[in-house]
Amino acid sequence: MSPSLLTLEGLTVDYGGTVALNRVDLTLDRGRALALLGANGSGKSTLLKSILGLLRPSAGRILLDGVDVVALSPDRRARLGLGYAPEGRRVFPGMSVRENLLVASWEGRAARAMRLDEVLALFPGLAGHARQAAWQLSGGQQQMLALARALMNRPRLLLLDEPSLGLSPRLTDELYGRIPRIAAGGTAILLAEQNVAKALRVCDHGVVLKVGRVAVRGAAAELAHSSEVEAAFLGG
Repeated sequence: MSPSLLTLEGLTVDYGGTVALNRVDLTLDRGRALALLGANGSGKSTLLKSILGLLRPSAGRILLDGVDVVALSPDRRARLGLGYAPEGRRVFPGMSVRENLLVASWEGRAARAMRLDEVLALFPGLAGHARQAAWQLSGGQQQMLALARALMNRPRLLLLDEPSLGLSPRLTDELYGRIPRIAAGGTAILLAEQNVAKALRVCDHGVVLKVGRVAVRGAAAELAHSSEVEAAFLGG
């Protein structure tokens, strides 16, 4: 049996003696979506940055397809199939929608054009604004663009950091409606989110972090009705 696409083993990160992640274990299979839940300061962003290579763990392993990538640079990890949509709709404001997407791909011209068409088909609301400057888009459209850009290199693993932040409920639903479709295409998704109900609605499983430790884990349908999840957020 092939290994999980992503495996974290005893992942520990500390900042000058303060432990931000404490021996976190986690697995994520291909084509699955995992909700990474927790309040502010629980360690969600630290975990994502560690996977990306922006932070160096003090202990533990990060396995991508069974290969430990802890010593690899962020660009090497990206070329192994990591995609990332950061918190805060970080698009290139002076570039057009089309340019924002094309600049994120390192494929040849023909393959890049084909991928652009595929991504715009997944986000039809962006297609009509392809030549419009990114700064002219609404907040929701910019978040769609950030997610679309992260897909341009056909990632095997997509990391999403608080994609619903600042969005209306309607736009959040529209954005999250893409997640099952992306996962169905074979991309594994790790979704860091505070909105428990919406995240669990589109994910297969969930993990709740509390002060850098895994407090609760399980199937999304079970966690959606779990008092343990509520206790982890409220400090119980």
